[in-house]
Formats: sequence, C-alpha cells, structure tokens
Amino acid sequence: MRFLTDLSRSVDQYPNSIVVMRQQVEQQLPRHQHTKGQLLLVLGGIAYLQTQEKDLYIPSNHYVWIPSHYSHNLMFSAQDVYIINLYFPSEEDRGFYNDLGIYPVSGLLFEMLAFSEKLQGDFYSGSWEYEFLNTLKNLLAKENLKKFLIQLPTTEDIRLNAITKDLRNRLSEPVSLEAIAEKFGLSVRSLTRLFRNGLRISFTQYVKMLRIIRAMELLKDTGLTITEIAYEVGYSNISAFSNTFSQLTNMRPTEFRSMP
Repeated sequence: MRFLTDLSRSVDQYPNSIVVMRQQVEQQLPRHQHTKGQLLLVLGGIAYLQTQEKDLYIPSNHYVWIPSHYSHNLMFSAQDVYIINLYFPSEEDRGFYNDLGIYPVSGLLFEMLAFSEKLQGDFYSGSWEYEFLNTLKNLLAKENLKKFLIQLPTTEDIRLNAITKDLRNRLSEPVSLEAIAEKFGLSVRSLTRLFRNGLRISFTQYVKMLRIIRAMELLKDTGLTITEIAYEVGYSNISAFSNTFSQLTNMRPTEFRSMP
C-alpha cells in the first residue's frame, strides 16, 4: 500500500512539471485525486472510470480529461488495455479543462502521441518536451469534438442499487417501468421519482445506457453478430439498436467493432 501511496504522490511531487506515465499503474490505486489535471488515454481495450457521481465507460482510442482535485479510480478487466497518463500543472484551468469528459482520440492527437512515444517521467518549462506536451494539452479544447455520452450516475440509495443490479441481470429481457415497480413494491410514480431524485436520470435512459454498455462489451469480447448482440441486450429492432448506439457513442456498432 505504501508503494501505491508513494506512486500517487510522485505525480504531484514537482508542481510545475508535466508528467508522462506509461506504466499500467492508475488501476492499482484506490480512489484518489491529483493536484494536476490528468489526460488518461485508452489506446487499446476498454477501461472504466469511477467517480463519486458517476461510472464512465472509456472505449479504445478515447481519452478522458480529469480536472485537478477530481476524485476517481480506474478499472479494467481485459489484459490488452493500453493506457497512457499525462499530468499537467493546473495553472488555474478554465472552461474545457474544468469539466470531466470523454472524447475520441483525433488523428492529430494520435500523431502527436506517436511522436512522443518514448517520453516518460517529469518535464519542465524550457525543454522542448514540456513545450510540445503543453501544446498537446492546449489543442484539446480547440478540437471541438463531441463528448462520449456513456456515463452512469451512482447512488448510495439501497433501494436504487437493488433495482439497478436487477436491471443489469435482465438486459436480454423486455423491461418495463411498470413491471419493475411492481416487482419492488413501488408505484410507477414512486419509481420514476426515485430515479429522478436519486440518479438524476430517467428510468428509460438508465436502461438504454445499460444496454449499450453491455453491447459494447459484447462487440469487443465476442464474435456475436450485430443482430445477435442487439437481441442479447434486449432490442428486437436492429435499426433501433443501431440508432441508439450511434446516438450515445457517435459511431455505428460496426465502426466501434472495427476500432483497434
């Protein structure tokens, strides 16, 4: 545990440095935060970022910007996940850099990462590495990319956690607000209010996100066809599945599957 504590502190040991860390270490840390802003890039596999407010799903070739002092922890299950972490002095960041968000890795960002593939450790103002990495950071806000919208709010409400756990286990089945309300001894109005107040999201939207998250896992981890996956996550209409997938991920299921 001391190793993990020292590792977390090492990021902020020199407040004015930009740190590049390519080892798979973030997932070993418990819930933590940095005084620096963090660019966490997932270039292979699938990662999950947990915060106090929500669970975020980060697919391959996407990055998450984590503002300074933002508590989080990282998880992933596959062994082929390749992650790069860059930590930047906050310098009173504003706008884009104050918000947690997931974005696709653009062609420009990918080329810059390829150019800097051997960089590791702390870099300081005055060096070409620092200036290069700082330019990379400044470009993020100017690309105007669409946020990846898959993020599930979390709660400590015992009733809600029991309901959402049940939903996760029944994604291949037809699920209705009325049936779930009856199963848990609630009125439709009470269940609706419970989701709105406890998760700040509607029942329907929560189920929709659960289904698409499961579909993304199946697209990456299995050889099932798109049609089979659609049925597996509760869609009988393939067009509706593809449209919903595109709405939440900004790409079609076939595009997502073809990503490295």
